[in-house]
Amino acid sequence: MFSDDSLGRCSGCCVCLADMNAMEKKLAEYKCDTNEAICLKLVRFPEDVDDDSTAFHPEYSHQLFGDDEVAFGYKGLQVQLYYSAGNLSTLFKVKYTARVTEKFDCVEPDDVEGKIRKIIPLGFCSNSDDFISLLEKEANFKPFGSLLHTYKVHSVEEGADLTYQIHKADLSCPGFREYHERLQTFLMWFIETASYIDVDDDRWDFFLVFEKYNKDGETLYATVGYMTVYNYYVYPDKTRPRVSQMLVLPPFQGEGHGAQLLETVHRFYCNSPKVQDITGNVHYHHFMAEDPSENYVKLRDFVLVKMCMALPSFSTEQLSRGFRDEMATEAREKLKINKKHARRVYEILRLRNTDMSDEKKARDFRLEVKKRLFGPYRKNQRELTKMRKCLRPEELASHISQMDTRLQHEELEKSYQEVLGEYRRVLERLAQA
Repeated sequence: MFSDDSLGRCSGCCVCLADMNAMEKKLAEYKCDTNEAICLKLVRFPEDVDDDSTAFHPEYSHQLFGDDEVAFGYKGLQVQLYYSAGNLSTLFKVKYTARVTEKFDCVEPDDVEGKIRKIIPLGFCSNSDDFISLLEKEANFKPFGSLLHTYKVHSVEEGADLTYQIHKADLSCPGFREYHERLQTFLMWFIETASYIDVDDDRWDFFLVFEKYNKDGETLYATVGYMTVYNYYVYPDKTRPRVSQMLVLPPFQGEGHGAQLLETVHRFYCNSPKVQDITGNVHYHHFMAEDPSENYVKLRDFVLVKMCMALPSFSTEQLSRGFRDEMATEAREKLKINKKHARRVYEILRLRNTDMSDEKKARDFRLEVKKRLFGPYRKNQRELTKMRKCLRPEELASHISQMDTRLQHEELEKSYQEVLGEYRRVLERLAQA
């Protein structure tokens, strides 16, 4: 039997729990998904400022707002980060319909404005009228650096071919440092592990893509995307450019600009006797450096295959003889492609010329690719031989169990099927091109 006192305490706890649930529900109303709340725009015309259809949103905001990508303390939060299409003059405003108040004990709203200010350079506008007045100066904006390549892309929406240019720039270009500070803010929203680079290091090269367009009879330029390349020293007198960051802005994605940019950069370095070869572990937007994204690998494969197809050592006849040193040498000397990437190009073109319905030809191709993929496993075996000399029996048994032969074969087959799928996607794109 319960006493009156115990019943009273139980009732009080239930009331307390109910109050807590009500409070949590109320506070939840003040949480906003920052990927939805942040609105980005590239503005060409004054009417674009109020046109919601021109906005796009980040893929990532965790670097500023934590892993859950949530801002607390606001209802109807909207962070406006609008850029003029060419010079990237910036409008920054924070809007909301309601803000959490002091009636919620000791609960403070996130400093959304302060977080954004950490990554955007000073000099931005905070009201629309000032920003719109800056659009009138866009006619004075011209692409930085030297023109490397011009190409056209057909626009279904415009019903015409649009013209694009790729330029190489450096910090000696007046105004480029400030422009780059504004441009690199996009990295935070579209590259998962983005970080700003030290532009004072003169070994950086910058490649920029612009669209030419007309406004009131004048020719203007809009920023499309860019790539940064770092030139590493190679003894005794060479350099090895490494693609570091690559970004095609969302309104221009899916139009082939990444391929145009990467091929142009390769051909630029091909003309330099000081360059040994080009490497790149890129996060691409989708594209950054130490961990190449899947999108970048696809793009790189497509571009390098397209370039190597014209080399004599990659002809159909030569491909049937297997991968040889002549292929690696010609790819390096003529296109600055390193041996690892040249081997991958060979395998893709070998697949293109292999009738996979022919059991013997398919088997020969499979064994050749697996032989390369087996390299890390052979390394494990060599390490195991060394371990036998210095590990205690129980430690050795642990390592051996990790290198089970059956599991190795299963992993090898899995790796092969993944590679085969990647190669086929490249060949599909090549066929479309």
